[in-house]
Amino acid sequence: MIAAMMTAINLGARVTGWGFVVFTIGSVAWTIVGLGSGQVSLIAANGFLTFVNLVGIWRWLGRQSAYEDGGRSAKAASRGAPSPTLFTATGIAGMPVLDGDGTPIGKAVEALMECRSGAVSYVVVATAVAAGIAEELRPVPRGAVVFECDQLVLLMPRRAFESIAPITPDSWPTSI
Repeated sequence: MIAAMMTAINLGARVTGWGFVVFTIGSVAWTIVGLGSGQVSLIAANGFLTFVNLVGIWRWLGRQSAYEDGGRSAKAASRGAPSPTLFTATGIAGMPVLDGDGTPIGKAVEALMECRSGAVSYVVVATAVAAGIAEELRPVPRGAVVFECDQLVLLMPRRAFESIAPITPDSWPTSI
């Protein structure tokens, strides 16, 4: 259960990778139980799961964590450089979003980019509703968002943001 939570909450490559380490320990332990009790199906299933988990470790603790480290390194170095400050595009999801008055309003879920130009078309912002149990998604046009290093700031007051019609998780607009 711990490994499942570590991979499901998606807190970055290292946490996910260590979740696969925990999965691997479990699958090796069950393989040993299968060997001791002569349960061929338990050995086969957990032998396969051990292989899958080792691939997960390689993917998340090896390759993906190196990518994240490179992005974080460039982001940190750019803050003191004369060139424009950078942040990772994958870092947009989860960034806090503030309204035009500087009050927290929600978090960025995704940024949709135009294929040809690479420009951000709009950002989907999630706000908590129903005592934080549910959330509403709203598409905010690129021109109404300032991308800062650690947050997004809407160039509109909360009331204007709330007047944007919510979208459903399975039906996002092709443009706004």
